[in-house]
Amino acid sequence: MQKPTIMEKKRLVIYLSCCLAGFLVLFGRLCFIEIYRAPQWQEMAYEQQTRDRLITPKRGDIVDRNGIGIAQTQTVNAISVIPSQIKEPEQTAQFLSETLELSYDEVLQKITQRVALVRIQSKVDVETAQSIRQANLAGVKVDEDVQRVYPYGDMAAQVIGFVGKDNQGIIGLEAKYEEMLKGEEGKILTVTDAAGRELDSTQERIAPVDGQTLVTTLDVVIQQYAEQTLAKAVEAKQAKKGSLIVLNPQNGEIYAMANYPSFDLNDPFTIQDETLQANWEQLSEQERNDARNQMWRNSAINDTYEPGSIFKIITSVAGLEEGVVTPESTFYCRGYYVAGDRQIKCWRYPRTHGSETFVEGVQNSCNPVFMEIADRLGAETFMKYMDLFGFHEKTGIDLAGEAVGIIHDLDNVGPVELATMSFGQSFQITPLQLLRAASATVNGGYMITPHIGYGIADENGEMVEVFSYDKGEPIISQETSEVMKEILESVVAVGTGNKATVEGYRIGGKTATSEKLPRRSGKYIASFMTFAPANDPQVMAFVMIDEPQGVYYGGTVGGPVMQELLQNILPYLQIPKEGEVLEENQVIVPDVIGMTWEEAVDTLQASGLVADGNGAEPITSQIPPAGESVLEGTKILLNES
Repeated sequence: MQKPTIMEKKRLVIYLSCCLAGFLVLFGRLCFIEIYRAPQWQEMAYEQQTRDRLITPKRGDIVDRNGIGIAQTQTVNAISVIPSQIKEPEQTAQFLSETLELSYDEVLQKITQRVALVRIQSKVDVETAQSIRQANLAGVKVDEDVQRVYPYGDMAAQVIGFVGKDNQGIIGLEAKYEEMLKGEEGKILTVTDAAGRELDSTQERIAPVDGQTLVTTLDVVIQQYAEQTLAKAVEAKQAKKGSLIVLNPQNGEIYAMANYPSFDLNDPFTIQDETLQANWEQLSEQERNDARNQMWRNSAINDTYEPGSIFKIITSVAGLEEGVVTPESTFYCRGYYVAGDRQIKCWRYPRTHGSETFVEGVQNSCNPVFMEIADRLGAETFMKYMDLFGFHEKTGIDLAGEAVGIIHDLDNVGPVELATMSFGQSFQITPLQLLRAASATVNGGYMITPHIGYGIADENGEMVEVFSYDKGEPIISQETSEVMKEILESVVAVGTGNKATVEGYRIGGKTATSEKLPRRSGKYIASFMTFAPANDPQVMAFVMIDEPQGVYYGGTVGGPVMQELLQNILPYLQIPKEGEVLEENQVIVPDVIGMTWEEAVDTLQASGLVADGNGAEPITSQIPPAGESVLEGTKILLNES
């Protein structure tokens, strides 16, 4: 046998080296796949061999401070099809379109698509879904689904918000607390072949994780009181719109935030304005979106305005804190005040207030008094208090879209700007910014954080987490706060706020009448801020009526609103009258739904309560609801929307 040549040996070595290298590459690749890529490829294989149908989780409820549901989720169903499993497309499309009241062509187009799974209809009621399930059509799947419902319809609509078709929050609390409320989706897994056909009937169900329950500081009863009172005022004055806020000035808890007009949370995309409804078909898509956004807008926090005379509270506080004025200081109103080169009139011009003390100046809401105080303070010091009271920043409320004040820079504040700012003109803030500042004036100087979210509750209604909100250090002295409470109480007792008096209660407050831009347009905003009890404020309310017709003064328009509101909510909040012992006057509200007006009146009187309403019968609604504990003598609103 001939020995291999040296060249052949070299070729053999090269060949064997290449084989060894190839083997090492393959072995290395195998190790890489096993160690690093195996989980990913296993998941890909699993997805290829299975089909999953998503299960929508139950969105967490939103409840008021007493556990009453204001946004809830009910169980419904979703109808889907697996096109590859449909045996008779035309008959299946015909059945589904008739049962679900859909277009036959649209259903047929969906079920003949070359896709793994297609959704035909969501939010299908249980009865309809059951009829589809019983039909036992090949490829048609009936799965769990949920639907968001709002038991009180349009109540607190701009505050609560609503969800879209995908159950995602769009505005209000629904959007702000989306991560907490939404939960996690579940799945139904089915084993299939390469063509998408089910290999067996075995299914794996991965349960969804339901959302958490949000407990709010809102009170359904106070919210309804606020809304019906606001609606009556806006309609009576043929105004453009109105807002009303009720909160606790000690801790920032918001009991009610009402806007009128409102909209139906269960049908949020339907416009409420009759004029827009009539011309809806002629509007462009952008115009329709703008109209809806305007309807959803929460004016209490999204819109700024010139606050007018209520802002005089801040000028007063600054003057007292800096020592440029005392309650006994005297002023003289000539009907105007000269600032720089301009003569700025008092609201009473050409009449005058004449000689008056500082306290009388607040009671009279006399502009020259506050212009003189601002002049004594100087622009730099005045602007310092604008900062201290938070007008350059958001209040921090747990709602999206909050606006911030539009304030002059210090460099742009001359004598005229300083004078007009002293009585609430030439700058803009939100109603909530003003209410937050007013709260600090009467609570000892603390800048509260207005809020609606209180905490998280479990399925039994027990609190598992309570949210915390920063209170901070006082920005004014306790002494100044006490003086201001007394002065503002006198404004309601003998001053411009006298229409807000409530028998048996000490009420403080301040009125305002703001002229809208452009000046001399004849358009005004009437507003009123009140708090009670004046010596120890537990509740503060603010109402704003935009463009009231006829008499437009804040005291005349807003005073009766505040009076009616406080007459209802103070007993409900179990705030006793002066010298009253609360525990001896508690009664349980009886159920009068379904009764005639006369029967309801007699039943309520027997319990020591007073019926209030339009006399319509039978009784279909009552506020507060049956079972509530209230003070004897409380008014029960019947058949009031």
